[in-house]
Amino acid sequence: MLLGLTHRRCLLKCRSVKSQTTRSAVVDSALSAFRSICGEDGVSLAAAVREQHGKDESVHRCRPPDVVVFPRCVEEVSAVAKVCHKHDFPIIPFGTGTGLEGGVGAVKGGVCFSLRNMDQVLDLHQEDFDVTVEPGVTRKALNAYLRDTGLWFPVDPGADASLCGMAATSASGTNAVRYGTMRENVLNLEVVLADGTIVHTAGKGRRPRKTSAGYNLTNLFVGSEGTLGIITKTTLRLYGIPESMVSAICSFPSVQAAVDSTVQILQSGVPIARIEFLDDVMIDACNRFSSLSYPVTPTLFLEFHGSERSLEEQVNTAEDITQSNGGSDFQWARDPETRNKLWKARHDAWYAAQALRPGCKAYSTDVCVPLSQLPQIIVETKEDLMENRLTGPIAGHVGDGNFHCLMVVDPDDPEELHRVHLFTERLARRALAMDGTCTGEHGVGLGKRALLCEELGHTSIQVMQGLKDALDPKNLMNPEKVLQLRRV
Repeated sequence: MLLGLTHRRCLLKCRSVKSQTTRSAVVDSALSAFRSICGEDGVSLAAAVREQHGKDESVHRCRPPDVVVFPRCVEEVSAVAKVCHKHDFPIIPFGTGTGLEGGVGAVKGGVCFSLRNMDQVLDLHQEDFDVTVEPGVTRKALNAYLRDTGLWFPVDPGADASLCGMAATSASGTNAVRYGTMRENVLNLEVVLADGTIVHTAGKGRRPRKTSAGYNLTNLFVGSEGTLGIITKTTLRLYGIPESMVSAICSFPSVQAAVDSTVQILQSGVPIARIEFLDDVMIDACNRFSSLSYPVTPTLFLEFHGSERSLEEQVNTAEDITQSNGGSDFQWARDPETRNKLWKARHDAWYAAQALRPGCKAYSTDVCVPLSQLPQIIVETKEDLMENRLTGPIAGHVGDGNFHCLMVVDPDDPEELHRVHLFTERLARRALAMDGTCTGEHGVGLGKRALLCEELGHTSIQVMQGLKDALDPKNLMNPEKVLQLRRV
Protein backbone atom coordinates (compact mmCIF):
# COMPACT_ATOMS: atom_id res chain seq x y z
CA MET A 1 0.00 0.00 0.00
CA LEU A 2 1.45 3.35 -1.04
CA LEU A 3 1.13 6.59 0.90
CA GLY A 4 -1.75 8.72 -0.41
CA LEU A 5 -0.93 11.98 -2.20
CA THR A 6 -2.12 14.16 0.69
CA HIS A 7 -0.07 12.22 3.23
CA ARG A 8 2.91 12.20 0.89
CA ARG A 9 2.82 15.99 0.60
CA CYS A 10 2.70 16.34 4.39
CA LEU A 11 5.62 14.02 4.94
CA LEU A 12 7.68 15.70 2.28
CA LYS A 13 7.41 19.14 3.85
CA CYS A 14 10.33 17.88 5.87
CA ARG A 15 12.63 17.70 2.81
CA SER A 16 13.59 20.04 0.01
CA VAL A 17 14.02 17.88 -3.10
CA LYS A 18 13.94 18.95 -6.69
CA SER A 19 11.04 17.16 -8.35
CA GLN A 20 7.73 15.50 -7.51
CA THR A 21 9.01 12.28 -9.01
CA THR A 22 12.03 12.32 -6.72
CA ARG A 23 9.86 13.14 -3.72
CA SER A 24 7.54 10.22 -4.41
CA ALA A 25 10.49 7.89 -4.79
CA VAL A 26 11.93 9.06 -1.46
CA VAL A 27 8.67 8.42 0.40
CA ASP A 28 8.07 5.06 -1.24
CA SER A 29 11.64 4.04 -0.47
CA ALA A 30 11.22 5.06 3.18
CA LEU A 31 7.93 3.17 3.51
CA SER A 32 9.50 0.10 1.97
CA ALA A 33 12.35 0.36 4.49
CA PHE A 34 9.90 0.75 7.40
CA ARG A 35 8.05 -2.41 6.31
CA SER A 36 11.24 -4.39 5.88
CA ILE A 37 12.21 -3.43 9.44
CA CYS A 38 8.88 -3.66 11.29
CA GLY A 39 6.94 -6.02 9.02
CA GLU A 40 3.79 -5.30 7.01
CA ASP A 41 1.67 -5.19 10.17
CA GLY A 42 4.16 -2.87 11.84
CA VAL A 43 3.47 0.12 9.58
CA SER A 44 0.13 1.92 9.34
CA LEU A 45 -1.13 4.74 7.13
CA ALA A 46 -4.76 4.36 8.20
CA ALA A 47 -6.39 7.67 9.09
CA ALA A 48 -7.95 6.29 12.29
CA VAL A 49 -4.60 4.95 13.51
CA ARG A 50 -2.80 8.19 12.67
CA GLU A 51 -5.45 10.27 14.45
CA GLN A 52 -5.28 8.01 17.52
CA HIS A 53 -1.54 8.69 17.69
CA GLY A 54 -1.85 12.43 17.08
CA LYS A 55 -3.46 13.41 20.37
CA ASP A 56 -3.27 12.85 24.10
CA GLU A 57 -5.63 13.74 26.96
CA SER A 58 -4.95 17.47 26.60
CA VAL A 59 -7.07 20.18 25.02
CA HIS A 60 -4.58 20.56 22.16
CA ARG A 61 -6.06 19.59 18.82
CA CYS A 62 -5.17 16.37 17.08
CA ARG A 63 -1.99 16.62 14.96
CA PRO A 64 -1.73 13.21 13.28
CA PRO A 65 1.58 11.88 12.00
CA ASP A 66 1.93 10.80 8.37
CA VAL A 67 2.76 7.23 9.28
CA VAL A 68 2.79 5.13 12.45
CA VAL A 69 5.38 2.39 12.99
CA PHE A 70 5.20 -0.33 15.65
CA PRO A 71 8.75 -1.52 16.39
CA ARG A 72 9.21 -4.69 18.44
CA CYS A 73 12.71 -4.15 19.83
CA VAL A 74 15.37 -1.49 20.26
CA GLU A 75 17.17 -2.65 17.11
CA GLU A 76 14.05 -1.90 15.06
CA VAL A 77 13.65 1.50 16.76
CA SER A 78 17.26 2.29 15.86
CA ALA A 79 16.88 1.10 12.27
CA VAL A 80 13.70 3.13 11.66
CA ALA A 81 15.31 6.18 13.27
CA LYS A 82 18.23 5.88 10.85
CA VAL A 83 15.81 5.93 7.90
CA CYS A 84 14.05 8.98 9.33
CA HIS A 85 17.39 10.70 9.90
CA LYS A 86 18.49 9.99 6.34
CA HIS A 87 15.33 11.55 4.89
CA ASP A 88 14.85 14.29 7.54
CA PHE A 89 11.50 12.91 8.75
CA PRO A 90 10.39 14.12 12.22
CA ILE A 91 10.24 11.44 14.94
CA ILE A 92 7.48 11.42 17.57
CA PRO A 93 7.60 8.78 20.37
CA PHE A 94 4.23 7.47 21.62
CA GLY A 95 3.52 5.44 24.75
CA THR A 96 -0.09 5.34 25.97
CA GLY A 97 -1.25 8.85 25.00
CA THR A 98 -2.15 9.85 28.58
CA GLY A 99 -0.12 13.08 28.58
CA LEU A 100 -1.73 16.43 29.31
CA GLU A 101 0.35 18.93 27.32
CA GLY A 102 0.01 17.94 23.66
CA GLY A 103 3.37 16.20 23.66
CA VAL A 104 2.51 13.57 21.04
CA GLY A 105 1.08 15.88 18.35
CA ALA A 106 2.94 15.65 15.04
CA VAL A 107 3.27 19.40 14.55
CA LYS A 108 5.41 18.95 11.45
CA GLY A 109 4.02 15.59 10.37
CA GLY A 110 6.51 12.76 10.28
CA VAL A 111 6.76 9.30 11.78
CA CYS A 112 5.17 8.25 15.08
CA PHE A 113 6.99 5.47 16.92
CA SER A 114 4.23 3.60 18.81
CA LEU A 115 6.07 1.51 21.41
CA ARG A 116 3.21 -0.63 22.70
CA ASN A 117 4.66 -3.88 21.27
CA MET A 118 7.76 -3.51 23.43
CA ASP A 119 6.03 -4.62 26.61
CA GLN A 120 8.42 -6.90 28.46
CA VAL A 121 9.65 -6.76 32.03
CA LEU A 122 13.26 -7.65 31.29
CA ASP A 123 15.31 -7.86 34.46
CA LEU A 124 13.98 -8.06 38.00
CA HIS A 125 16.51 -8.08 40.84
CA GLN A 126 14.44 -8.57 43.97
CA GLU A 127 17.40 -8.49 46.33
CA ASP A 128 18.62 -5.23 44.78
CA PHE A 129 15.18 -3.56 44.61
CA ASP A 130 15.35 -2.71 40.89
CA VAL A 131 13.78 -3.72 37.60
CA THR A 132 14.29 -2.93 33.91
CA VAL A 133 11.26 -2.55 31.65
CA GLU A 134 10.49 -1.78 28.01
CA PRO A 135 8.39 1.25 27.00
CA GLY A 136 5.14 -0.68 26.54
CA VAL A 137 5.04 -1.68 30.22
CA THR A 138 2.60 0.43 32.20
CA ARG A 139 2.60 1.28 35.89
CA LYS A 140 -0.27 -1.09 36.70
CA ALA A 141 1.20 -3.90 34.59
CA LEU A 142 4.50 -3.68 36.46
CA ASN A 143 2.86 -3.76 39.86
CA ALA A 144 0.75 -6.75 38.78
CA TYR A 145 3.96 -8.50 37.72
CA LEU A 146 5.53 -7.69 41.10
CA ARG A 147 2.51 -8.72 43.16
CA ASP A 148 4.02 -11.95 44.59
CA THR A 149 7.50 -10.54 45.19
CA GLY A 150 6.72 -8.24 48.11
CA LEU A 151 7.88 -5.27 46.01
CA TRP A 152 6.10 -2.42 44.23
CA PHE A 153 6.75 0.70 42.20
CA PRO A 154 4.97 3.56 43.98
CA VAL A 155 5.10 6.51 41.54
CA ASP A 156 1.44 6.96 40.67
CA PRO A 157 0.31 9.77 38.34
CA GLY A 158 -3.25 8.46 38.32
CA ALA A 159 -3.39 7.35 34.70
CA ASP A 160 -2.06 3.91 33.78
CA ALA A 161 0.78 5.49 31.87
CA SER A 162 3.78 3.74 30.32
CA LEU A 163 6.80 3.82 32.60
CA CYS A 164 9.15 5.09 29.90
CA GLY A 165 6.60 7.80 29.08
CA MET A 166 6.50 8.69 32.77
CA ALA A 167 10.28 9.02 32.67
CA ALA A 168 10.07 11.18 29.55
CA THR A 169 7.75 13.66 31.32
CA SER A 170 9.28 13.33 34.81
CA ALA A 171 5.87 12.30 36.11
CA SER A 172 5.00 12.00 39.78
CA GLY A 173 1.62 11.98 41.55
CA THR A 174 0.11 11.23 44.92
CA ASN A 175 2.99 9.19 46.40
CA ALA A 176 5.78 11.64 45.53
CA VAL A 177 5.89 13.23 48.99
CA ARG A 178 7.20 9.89 50.39
CA TYR A 179 8.81 8.11 47.41
CA GLY A 180 9.86 10.92 45.10
CA THR A 181 9.14 11.58 41.42
CA MET A 182 10.38 9.67 38.37
CA ARG A 183 13.52 11.80 38.48
CA GLU A 184 14.51 10.21 41.80
CA ASN A 185 13.50 6.69 40.80
CA VAL A 186 15.18 6.14 37.43
CA LEU A 187 18.60 4.48 37.68
CA ASN A 188 19.43 4.05 34.00
CA LEU A 189 17.91 4.57 30.55
CA GLU A 190 18.42 3.09 27.14
CA VAL A 191 17.82 5.84 24.58
CA VAL A 192 17.79 5.87 20.79
CA LEU A 193 19.01 9.22 19.45
CA ALA A 194 17.74 10.93 16.31
CA ASP A 195 20.44 9.31 14.12
CA GLY A 196 19.70 5.81 15.48
CA THR A 197 22.60 5.71 17.95
CA ILE A 198 21.78 3.64 21.06
CA VAL A 199 22.92 5.19 24.35
CA HIS A 200 22.87 3.79 27.89
CA THR A 201 22.85 6.84 30.14
CA ALA A 202 24.54 5.18 33.14
CA GLY A 203 26.48 2.56 31.20
CA LYS A 204 25.06 -0.62 29.67
CA GLY A 205 23.50 -2.86 32.30
CA ARG A 206 24.59 -0.69 35.21
CA ARG A 207 22.19 -0.15 38.11
CA PRO A 208 23.95 1.24 41.19
CA ARG A 209 21.77 2.90 43.81
CA LYS A 210 23.98 5.98 43.56
CA THR A 211 26.82 7.27 41.40
CA SER A 212 28.99 10.34 41.02
CA ALA A 213 30.54 9.17 37.74
CA GLY A 214 30.50 11.86 35.07
CA TYR A 215 27.64 13.98 33.83
CA ASN A 216 24.14 12.92 34.88
CA LEU A 217 22.91 11.82 31.45
CA THR A 218 20.03 9.87 32.96
CA ASN A 219 18.38 12.97 34.37
CA LEU A 220 19.09 14.86 31.15
CA PHE A 221 16.64 12.55 29.38
CA VAL A 222 14.17 12.31 32.28
CA GLY A 223 11.72 15.12 31.54
CA SER A 224 13.00 15.70 27.98
CA GLU A 225 9.55 14.84 26.54
CA GLY A 226 10.90 12.98 23.52
CA THR A 227 12.86 15.96 22.24
CA LEU A 228 16.30 14.42 22.74
CA GLY A 229 15.71 10.72 22.04
CA ILE A 230 13.38 7.73 22.31
CA ILE A 231 13.50 5.95 25.68
CA THR A 232 13.46 2.21 24.95
CA LYS A 233 14.31 0.85 28.41
CA THR A 234 14.27 2.22 31.93
CA THR A 235 15.75 0.75 35.09
CA LEU A 236 13.69 1.69 38.14
CA ARG A 237 14.02 1.63 41.91
CA LEU A 238 11.56 -0.64 43.67
CA TYR A 239 10.33 -0.58 47.27
CA GLY A 240 9.11 -3.13 49.75
CA ILE A 241 5.35 -3.25 50.12
CA PRO A 242 4.61 -1.74 53.55
CA GLU A 243 3.45 -4.09 56.29
CA SER A 244 0.41 -1.90 56.86
CA MET A 245 -1.38 0.95 55.08
CA VAL A 246 -4.14 3.12 56.42
CA SER A 247 -5.90 6.11 54.87
CA ALA A 248 -7.94 8.91 56.40
CA ILE A 249 -9.95 11.97 55.44
CA CYS A 250 -10.01 15.19 57.44
CA SER A 251 -12.13 18.31 56.80
CA PHE A 252 -11.01 21.84 57.65
CA PRO A 253 -12.64 25.24 58.11
CA SER A 254 -10.26 26.92 55.64
CA VAL A 255 -7.56 26.39 53.03
CA GLN A 256 -5.03 27.95 55.42
CA ALA A 257 -5.85 25.40 58.15
CA ALA A 258 -5.48 22.46 55.76
CA VAL A 259 -2.12 23.64 54.38
CA ASP A 260 -0.81 24.61 57.83
CA SER A 261 -1.56 21.05 58.95
CA THR A 262 0.34 19.68 55.96
CA VAL A 263 3.45 21.75 56.69
CA GLN A 264 3.38 20.88 60.39
CA ILE A 265 2.98 17.15 59.68
CA LEU A 266 6.02 17.24 57.41
CA GLN A 267 8.02 19.32 59.91
CA SER A 268 7.24 16.83 62.67
CA GLY A 269 9.01 14.10 60.72
CA VAL A 270 5.94 11.98 59.99
CA PRO A 271 6.85 9.96 56.86
CA ILE A 272 3.46 10.58 55.30
CA ALA A 273 2.91 8.49 52.15
CA ARG A 274 0.22 10.68 50.58
CA ILE A 275 -1.34 13.97 51.57
CA GLU A 276 -3.78 15.39 49.04
CA PHE A 277 -5.83 18.59 49.15
CA LEU A 278 -9.28 19.07 47.62
CA ASP A 279 -11.10 22.39 47.84
CA ASP A 280 -14.81 22.65 48.58
CA VAL A 281 -15.80 22.67 44.88
CA MET A 282 -13.69 19.60 44.18
CA ILE A 283 -14.93 17.60 47.15
CA ASP A 284 -18.51 18.41 46.15
CA ALA A 285 -17.81 17.18 42.62
CA CYS A 286 -16.22 13.98 43.97
CA ASN A 287 -19.21 13.40 46.27
CA ARG A 288 -21.57 13.61 43.30
CA PHE A 289 -19.46 11.59 40.89
CA SER A 290 -18.33 8.82 43.26
CA SER A 291 -21.47 8.64 45.44
CA LEU A 292 -19.69 9.86 48.58
CA SER A 293 -20.92 12.08 51.41
CA TYR A 294 -17.91 13.98 52.75
CA PRO A 295 -18.39 17.51 54.16
CA VAL A 296 -18.14 20.16 51.45
CA THR A 297 -15.19 22.05 52.93
CA PRO A 298 -11.43 22.09 52.25
CA THR A 299 -10.30 18.51 52.77
CA LEU A 300 -7.12 16.46 53.15
CA PHE A 301 -6.83 12.83 52.01
CA LEU A 302 -3.96 11.19 53.93
CA GLU A 303 -2.23 7.82 53.79
CA PHE A 304 0.28 6.26 56.18
CA HIS A 305 2.64 3.34 55.43
CA GLY A 306 4.72 1.29 57.86
CA SER A 307 4.57 -1.32 60.60
CA GLU A 308 1.55 -1.51 62.90
CA ARG A 309 3.50 0.19 65.69
CA SER A 310 4.94 2.97 63.54
CA LEU A 311 1.51 3.64 62.03
CA GLU A 312 0.07 4.22 65.48
CA GLU A 313 2.73 6.86 66.18
CA GLN A 314 2.30 8.52 62.77
CA VAL A 315 -1.48 8.66 63.05
CA ASN A 316 -1.45 10.04 66.60
CA THR A 317 0.97 12.82 65.64
CA ALA A 318 -0.96 13.72 62.49
CA GLU A 319 -4.31 13.70 64.27
CA ASP A 320 -3.02 15.97 67.04
CA ILE A 321 -1.75 18.44 64.42
CA THR A 322 -4.91 18.50 62.33
CA GLN A 323 -7.14 18.97 65.37
CA SER A 324 -4.98 21.83 66.61
CA ASN A 325 -5.74 23.53 63.28
CA GLY A 326 -9.49 23.03 63.56
CA GLY A 327 -9.63 19.82 61.55
CA SER A 328 -12.37 17.25 62.02
CA ASP A 329 -11.87 13.77 63.49
CA PHE A 330 -10.30 11.41 60.96
CA GLN A 331 -12.64 9.28 58.87
CA TRP A 332 -10.72 6.05 58.44
CA ALA A 333 -10.21 3.71 55.50
CA ARG A 334 -8.34 0.73 56.91
CA ASP A 335 -9.16 -2.26 54.72
CA PRO A 336 -7.91 -2.42 51.09
CA GLU A 337 -11.38 -2.16 49.58
CA THR A 338 -12.25 1.05 51.45
CA ARG A 339 -8.80 2.56 50.79
CA ASN A 340 -9.03 1.78 47.10
CA LYS A 341 -12.47 3.40 46.95
CA LEU A 342 -11.12 6.54 48.62
CA TRP A 343 -8.13 6.88 46.29
CA LYS A 344 -10.17 5.99 43.24
CA ALA A 345 -12.38 8.95 44.11
CA ARG A 346 -9.26 11.14 44.24
CA HIS A 347 -7.92 9.82 40.94
CA ASP A 348 -11.37 10.26 39.36
CA ALA A 349 -11.30 13.98 40.21
CA TRP A 350 -10.68 14.75 36.51
CA TYR A 351 -13.91 13.00 35.51
CA ALA A 352 -15.76 14.38 38.51
CA ALA A 353 -14.83 17.91 37.42
CA GLN A 354 -15.97 17.25 33.85
CA ALA A 355 -19.29 15.92 35.16
CA LEU A 356 -20.01 19.35 36.66
CA ARG A 357 -20.66 20.54 33.09
CA PRO A 358 -21.61 17.66 30.79
CA GLY A 359 -20.46 18.12 27.22
CA CYS A 360 -17.54 20.35 28.22
CA LYS A 361 -13.81 19.63 28.13
CA ALA A 362 -11.32 19.71 30.98
CA TYR A 363 -7.86 21.26 31.15
CA SER A 364 -5.56 20.87 34.13
CA THR A 365 -3.16 23.55 35.31
CA ASP A 366 -0.01 22.31 37.05
CA VAL A 367 1.79 25.00 39.05
CA CYS A 368 4.03 24.21 42.00
CA VAL A 369 5.24 26.64 44.68
CA PRO A 370 7.19 26.51 47.94
CA LEU A 371 4.96 25.12 50.69
CA SER A 372 4.83 28.42 52.58
CA GLN A 373 3.29 30.10 49.51
CA LEU A 374 0.58 27.49 48.99
CA PRO A 375 -2.24 29.05 51.06
CA GLN A 376 -1.80 32.46 49.42
CA ILE A 377 -1.74 31.18 45.86
CA ILE A 378 -4.76 28.92 46.37
CA VAL A 379 -6.80 31.72 47.95
CA GLU A 380 -5.84 34.16 45.17
CA THR A 381 -6.60 31.52 42.54
CA LYS A 382 -10.07 30.84 43.93
CA GLU A 383 -10.78 34.58 43.93
CA ASP A 384 -9.60 34.79 40.31
CA LEU A 385 -11.90 31.91 39.31
CA MET A 386 -14.94 33.53 40.89
CA GLU A 387 -14.22 36.99 39.48
CA ASN A 388 -13.96 35.58 35.96
CA ARG A 389 -16.93 33.20 36.20
CA LEU A 390 -14.84 30.09 35.60
CA THR A 391 -15.33 26.51 36.76
CA GLY A 392 -12.05 25.21 38.17
CA PRO A 393 -12.17 22.88 41.18
CA ILE A 394 -8.76 22.51 42.86
CA ALA A 395 -6.95 19.31 43.79
CA GLY A 396 -3.33 19.19 44.82
CA HIS A 397 -0.35 17.23 46.06
CA VAL A 398 0.09 19.67 48.91
CA GLY A 399 3.04 17.82 50.41
CA ASP A 400 4.97 18.97 47.33
CA GLY A 401 3.34 22.40 46.89
CA ASN A 402 1.84 21.21 43.59
CA PHE A 403 -1.85 21.75 42.78
CA HIS A 404 -4.16 21.57 39.80
CA CYS A 405 -7.13 23.67 38.74
CA LEU A 406 -9.26 21.33 36.70
CA MET A 407 -10.68 23.88 34.30
CA VAL A 408 -14.00 22.85 32.76
CA VAL A 409 -14.69 24.80 29.58
CA ASP A 410 -17.11 24.79 26.65
CA PRO A 411 -14.89 24.17 23.59
CA ASP A 412 -17.47 25.89 21.38
CA ASP A 413 -17.42 29.14 23.36
CA PRO A 414 -14.50 31.29 22.11
CA GLU A 415 -15.06 33.94 24.76
CA GLU A 416 -14.87 31.40 27.60
CA LEU A 417 -11.83 29.75 26.03
CA HIS A 418 -10.14 33.15 25.96
CA ARG A 419 -10.95 33.77 29.64
CA VAL A 420 -9.54 30.35 30.57
CA HIS A 421 -6.37 31.05 28.59
CA LEU A 422 -5.86 34.39 30.36
CA PHE A 423 -6.56 32.75 33.72
CA THR A 424 -3.99 30.00 33.20
CA GLU A 425 -1.38 32.58 32.18
CA ARG A 426 -2.09 34.63 35.31
CA LEU A 427 -1.91 31.54 37.50
CA ALA A 428 1.43 30.44 36.06
CA ARG A 429 2.93 33.90 36.47
CA ARG A 430 1.55 34.07 40.01
CA ALA A 431 3.46 30.86 40.75
CA LEU A 432 6.63 32.20 39.13
CA ALA A 433 6.37 35.37 41.23
CA MET A 434 6.32 33.13 44.32
CA ASP A 435 9.54 31.36 43.26
CA GLY A 436 7.63 28.37 41.90
CA THR A 437 7.30 26.66 38.53
CA CYS A 438 4.72 26.65 35.75
CA THR A 439 4.67 22.83 35.72
CA GLY A 440 5.22 20.47 38.63
CA GLU A 441 4.60 17.17 36.84
CA HIS A 442 2.79 17.45 33.49
CA GLY A 443 5.65 18.86 31.46
CA VAL A 444 5.95 21.74 28.99
CA GLY A 445 4.76 20.22 25.71
CA LEU A 446 3.18 22.81 23.43
CA GLY A 447 1.40 25.12 25.82
CA LYS A 448 4.05 26.22 28.30
CA ARG A 449 7.01 27.03 26.06
CA ALA A 450 6.78 30.79 26.55
CA LEU A 451 6.35 30.33 30.30
CA LEU A 452 9.45 28.11 30.36
CA CYS A 453 11.45 31.00 28.93
CA GLU A 454 10.16 33.30 31.67
CA GLU A 455 10.88 30.70 34.34
CA LEU A 456 14.43 29.76 33.34
CA GLY A 457 15.66 32.93 31.66
CA HIS A 458 17.46 33.47 28.38
CA THR A 459 20.82 32.01 29.40
CA SER A 460 19.39 28.72 30.66
CA ILE A 461 17.23 28.37 27.56
CA GLN A 462 20.35 28.90 25.43
CA VAL A 463 22.11 26.08 27.29
CA MET A 464 19.10 23.82 26.74
CA GLN A 465 19.04 24.73 23.06
CA GLY A 466 22.74 23.93 22.82
CA LEU A 467 22.11 20.47 24.26
CA LYS A 468 19.25 19.95 21.81
CA ASP A 469 21.45 21.04 18.88
CA ALA A 470 24.24 18.70 19.98
CA LEU A 471 22.03 15.61 20.28
CA ASP A 472 19.55 16.42 17.50
CA PRO A 473 21.15 18.90 15.06
CA LYS A 474 18.42 18.36 12.46
CA ASN A 475 15.64 19.06 15.00
CA LEU A 476 13.85 15.80 14.16
CA MET A 477 12.99 14.62 17.69
CA ASN A 478 9.46 15.71 18.59
CA PRO A 479 9.97 19.15 17.05
CA GLU A 480 8.42 22.33 18.50
CA LYS A 481 7.90 20.79 21.95
CA VAL A 482 9.49 22.25 25.11
CA LEU A 483 11.69 24.75 23.25
CA GLN A 484 10.17 27.40 21.00
CA LEU A 485 11.25 27.56 17.38
CA ARG A 486 14.18 29.93 17.17
CA ARG A 487 13.79 33.08 15.13
CA VAL A 488 16.66 33.40 12.66
